[in-house]
Amino acid sequence: MEFALLQAVFLPLLLAPVAYVIGRKAGPNSATWFTFGVLLYCTVLIVLAALEGKYEEHYPWTNLFGEFGFLLDGLAIPFAIIIYVLCTILVLYSKPYMVHKFRENFEHQHIQSTTTAGGQTTAVVESAALASYVNSHSGLYFALFLTFSMGMLGTVLATNLIEFYIFFEVMLIPSFFLIAFYGDGPKRRIALMFFFWTHVGAVVLLLGFLTIGLTVGSFDFADIREANIPSDVVTLAAVAIIIGLGVKLAAFLFHIWLPYAHAAAPTPISALLSPAMIGIGAYGIFRLVVQILPMQYGELAIWLHLWGVVTMIYGGTMALMQDDIKRLFAYSSISQMGYILFGIGSMSVLGLSGAEMMYVTHGLGKGLLFMTAGVLIVQVGTRNISKLGGLAGKMPITAVCAVIGALTIMGVPPTSGFMGEWTLFYGALETALKEGSTLRMVTFGLGLVGTVLTMSYILWMLKRVFFGKLPENLSNVKEASYYMTAPMMVLAGFTMVVGIYPDIFFDKIIPYMRGVLGA
Repeated sequence: MEFALLQAVFLPLLLAPVAYVIGRKAGPNSATWFTFGVLLYCTVLIVLAALEGKYEEHYPWTNLFGEFGFLLDGLAIPFAIIIYVLCTILVLYSKPYMVHKFRENFEHQHIQSTTTAGGQTTAVVESAALASYVNSHSGLYFALFLTFSMGMLGTVLATNLIEFYIFFEVMLIPSFFLIAFYGDGPKRRIALMFFFWTHVGAVVLLLGFLTIGLTVGSFDFADIREANIPSDVVTLAAVAIIIGLGVKLAAFLFHIWLPYAHAAAPTPISALLSPAMIGIGAYGIFRLVVQILPMQYGELAIWLHLWGVVTMIYGGTMALMQDDIKRLFAYSSISQMGYILFGIGSMSVLGLSGAEMMYVTHGLGKGLLFMTAGVLIVQVGTRNISKLGGLAGKMPITAVCAVIGALTIMGVPPTSGFMGEWTLFYGALETALKEGSTLRMVTFGLGLVGTVLTMSYILWMLKRVFFGKLPENLSNVKEASYYMTAPMMVLAGFTMVVGIYPDIFFDKIIPYMRGVLGA
């Protein structure tokens, strides 16, 4: 297993130019399968390393920053596996969706009337131009996709503050271009909003890192945890880190960018931004505050708990008001990040374990729901819920997968969502009873209100999209190709397996959280 994590992180980056060339020369089909092969190989490396339990790799770097390393432990394993599983299956899903998107863009920019004299010749020229356009943009898309995947995994495996920050910023660059080039609506303005918000958050995060690193004299996580840092300095740094990560997490007050970015992004990228990328903000709080700054975590936990409840309720309320299905799922993601913050603030082993499991369940469930939205865009041609209805009979595979994704987000057994929510709320109630805290009891009750909101907007969406009367103009709608439905079936099966056998992840998560809290 030598260099397994190094390969898993850097192979996608090193092979991104190859994907670009293959796309330009051989077209989207070849680029799709090449990218799929690269990410599948890297996913297998991650899974094999995870089977060994705690797995580390360290490499010499520079004396200025410390050691360059990768760590796969009870915290990183669920994040790393979900990120690369989503990336791998979304490669296949991307092929029909992005070809559809490229053709739309080409028609918008280039198609001219062919009714003039010589119209047949013009049509032939336009057909050749379309093929060239699709090929060139397929190469660029998959190259950016590989770079984006690498940035997310590198952030999760980093063992050093500067290394963490570099990968954290690497995530931003390809995702910015993917929205700006292939998004919907005023995509460039929205991409700039996304870039501005997340980059400012990253700068605040960097200020916290520099405060700690320069005070300690090292940026390595292990050195920082053992150091004796003045309390006023480290509290200020912890607040800066939480604010910086809160922007990436799209927690309430820092959420403004998310509904625009996730609604505008091409759907395969929405299915990575929402289930995978924003949750890395939660990973950062686990690693950088809960683990290496435990005293400050103890002081700030109740505020994280309250922030989580507000985020849950706000996101759920806004989701109820949406007609655009992608905006509904975007606000739902804000609400789901509130669940994770709520669990992090619980200060209990089970609460923290449930919060991490919520990342897993959100990745699986929201991935399925965003993929459902993509199928509707390609097959039906609309994302407005009010224009849909009765599609379960026309698209049975999509409908079943959407229902499983919905059950996961609602936390209904036997999906993984049930195990995440049950553990999360059990831990929160345990802490409230143990401390005899009225405030924590109130937040627990408000958290249950958040679950009611979640069920409301999810069931309302399902009813309006898949059940009821089928509009006459949708009578010829057909199921999507297996490029789109097969990845959805894989995710649906995965969430059921984790729901029935949650110890796949809990066997790693719970011992880690016990060690962090000293329980």
